[in-house]
Amino acid sequence: MMEKEAEKAFIVAVELPAKNRWPVEESLTELVRLAESAGATVVGHAVQKQIKPHPATFLGQGKVQEIAHLCRELTVELLIFGQELSPAQKKNLEEATQVRVIDRVQLILDIFAQRAQTKEGKIQVELAQLNYLLPRLTGLGTELSRLGGGIGTRGPGETKLEVDRRRIYRRIAILKRELKEVRRHRTLLRQARQKIPVPLVALVGYTNAGKSTLLNTLTAAGVLVENKLFATLDPTTRQVVLPNNETILLTDTVGFIHRLPLHLIAAFRATLEEVVEADLILHLVDATAANNQAQIAVVEDILSSLGVQDKPTILVYNKIDELDQEKSLPEIEDNLFVFKDLPTAAISALTGQGIKALLELIAQVLAAKRVCVTLLIPYHKSNILSLLHQKGQVLKEEYRADGIMVKVDLEEVWAKRAIAWLK
Repeated sequence: MMEKEAEKAFIVAVELPAKNRWPVEESLTELVRLAESAGATVVGHAVQKQIKPHPATFLGQGKVQEIAHLCRELTVELLIFGQELSPAQKKNLEEATQVRVIDRVQLILDIFAQRAQTKEGKIQVELAQLNYLLPRLTGLGTELSRLGGGIGTRGPGETKLEVDRRRIYRRIAILKRELKEVRRHRTLLRQARQKIPVPLVALVGYTNAGKSTLLNTLTAAGVLVENKLFATLDPTTRQVVLPNNETILLTDTVGFIHRLPLHLIAAFRATLEEVVEADLILHLVDATAANNQAQIAVVEDILSSLGVQDKPTILVYNKIDELDQEKSLPEIEDNLFVFKDLPTAAISALTGQGIKALLELIAQVLAAKRVCVTLLIPYHKSNILSLLHQKGQVLKEEYRADGIMVKVDLEEVWAKRAIAWLK
């Protein structure tokens, strides 16, 4: 069976008055990578500087005519805009260029639809797509019905193009119930895990920072690794043994991107709860990215929206094997490690460079989470007392008729374990 030929895409970016730290060139480069990750072949691009978007076509009329001419010349099948378009703007642009038009949000949703493998991932993506489609239904029934598939039309956009608003609302309600069940299942798993507490470490970072490669290096998880944006979507959790013989659970999460559609953040909240529950966050950064400080800020903003901005975090600069080899590591650190006052590591997840130091740093940061607790240990569970002496500092020990009253200073995770064992 022959593979379908990649769609020819033309990329359009608009430079508006600076409201963020992303230059239009970098946004354009990222948009090209998103298009290629979706399976398109980018044959050209255009940039227009504007004070504000044109209400009817987003671009000025002259630029629209110029792009329409280029599309005919290059036999373009798809126009991709770097900003979110209104339904009217999309319709007017398609009429003017005679080419199918999608925006950045629709492009990202399409990539997610391609990459979702688990039932949970597919539910979350479909919910995000339907929430995107819902306000765009008015007057688009016949237009949607003649879309012939391709980038931006996968998932519910391909199978539910003729559905009315009422049916979409019903489908959204069903998906929300299914997600609620997913959240309930995750809560049960978390409660079971907490009975034998093991520190949970969450891997977060900008898309294509190398999270899956690191997870594979540390755990042989066998997660798909590709040089594409959002190469993996569904979370994976594996055990890792630290140099001090402490066992942790390392969980991968969906990659972040600047202007990540709100539909996706809302839909993936069940998955991102693993970050909320984590004892430690590993924030992975692409050391080779020219704008990695801006990427760090994007991830920090999303973590802040989840309410975990104050959670213990290690900033991990990855891909140091691709940096200028004439520079020494201290020089690289002096140049790179300038974001916030966080513990920092430099690694190559691909070659293994710096991995041992990273694991030691994880153990050190987790060990810093110490608490002072007072426990009553029944005599028939006195083996717990010897463990407390081994793992912590016993400040007070009193033998009573009903057991041994102990005041001990130790790591939080061991305190949780001792409390669980005494129940």
